[in-house]
Amino acid sequence: MSKKKTVVIGASPEPQRYSHRAVLSLLKAGHEVVPVGLQSGRIDDLEIHTDFVAVEDVHTATLYVHPKHQEYWKDYIVSLSPKRVVFNPGAENDDLKDYLLDKGISCQESCTLVMLAVGTY
Repeated sequence: MSKKKTVVIGASPEPQRYSHRAVLSLLKAGHEVVPVGLQSGRIDDLEIHTDFVAVEDVHTATLYVHPKHQEYWKDYIVSLSPKRVVFNPGAENDDLKDYLLDKGISCQESCTLVMLAVGTY
């Protein structure tokens, strides 16, 4: 499996949150991870960025943000120029998906944790 630089949007310092678990699982699988969210804190040794941090060579942006809050993140996601965006359960949004597809960004409605567990990430 190739290593994919991943930006986790909606990352949370709260261990029970799926975004937190995803960061840990991505790290365990050997991926470079950049957690970005609204709440400051840490996940493992990584600081959660609370600004629109510039990240180069992004393979995947994985979303853990409810659709009603995604407008805030839309331009940032495009600025990352990811090869794909994963809409995790609860983050599915046809309008954002269509917008990203028009920008040439591949989109998947899936679960990052499941993808990692079954080897399809």
